[in-house]
Amino acid sequence: MDTAMKLLPLFRRELELCRVHPNETVGILTQGLERLEYAQAFSAAAVELGAKVFHVDLPSYQGAGAELAGRVGQTGLGDHPLVVEAFKQCDLLIDLVFLLFSKEQLAIQAANTRILLCVEPPETLARMFPKESDKRRVMEQKQMLERAKTLRFTNDAGTDVTYELGQYPAVAEYGFADDPGHWDHFTSGFAFTGGNDDGVNGVVVLQPGDIVFPFKRYVQEPVRFTIHKGRVESIEGGLDATIISQYMKSFDDPNAYGISHIGFGLNERARWDALVTETRGIGMDGRAFFGNVLFSTGPNAEIGGTNDTACHLDIPMCNCSLWLDDVLVVKRGEILVPSLLPNELARSAK
Repeated sequence: MDTAMKLLPLFRRELELCRVHPNETVGILTQGLERLEYAQAFSAAAVELGAKVFHVDLPSYQGAGAELAGRVGQTGLGDHPLVVEAFKQCDLLIDLVFLLFSKEQLAIQAANTRILLCVEPPETLARMFPKESDKRRVMEQKQMLERAKTLRFTNDAGTDVTYELGQYPAVAEYGFADDPGHWDHFTSGFAFTGGNDDGVNGVVVLQPGDIVFPFKRYVQEPVRFTIHKGRVESIEGGLDATIISQYMKSFDDPNAYGISHIGFGLNERARWDALVTETRGIGMDGRAFFGNVLFSTGPNAEIGGTNDTACHLDIPMCNCSLWLDDVLVVKRGEILVPSLLPNELARSAK
């Protein structure tokens, strides 16, 4: 309870950003008694704001902690349809389990329930706490991605890959769930989209220092992905390439080799080096840090696609350049669009 009381002010501020108001209903989901101090703090904060609260703790099962094991979209909630229906009646669901990519999450969102995922450690939540201005910047990034017909990114190691765009919408993550049906992650800070199903072609070469999730591992040597018509055709390199190849092969699923979402980070409070000392949570520092290009493989249900594989790799890459159509937006990790910069960087750029 001491931990919950310490978190209470932080979580109340987060629920205020989520526009929780009197007479709303807030549901809280945990599993196997994990993150109970988070559930207690969110519950107390919601009550302070006048909301009605209920908390469901699912029993542990073999797939518990799926976000850490690297199997996405598989949770115990699917075995409890009555709980799913209850969450559909909520205004806001606090997900302390990791429902992302699951059919249950999509059904709850479709009922206009706002969903907030929270699995990062307290210190990360406090340091990366979202600002109102983050939403403006991420929403502008989202609109840029949706207007573009192509996305291309490169790096000095040999990456040169092009995504044909238009089949899928873009998704915004700015750290709080404030609009009906909106999913977000406390904390985040980027927008992303997906290439057309057969419209991603080229080569992606990871450099030392790029990060591979869910391994929570910094790449030590180059890894070369050859991509043709939206699928990974080969993975070449040394030990890192072997680890990635064997991991993807272990799912025995052709969809594991599909190309998933693509975007770039905007959160200036995220730290690329966070994994050196902090491996709890799922690594939102790496995914959101300012100027990274987030290359991903596997499921695309989050953007409306049909790939539901449980094999998902998120790979934040450093020092890349990215073009939307013919406009250079990111140059070797530096974002060039003034309106996407945080206020303090925008002022110094003038």
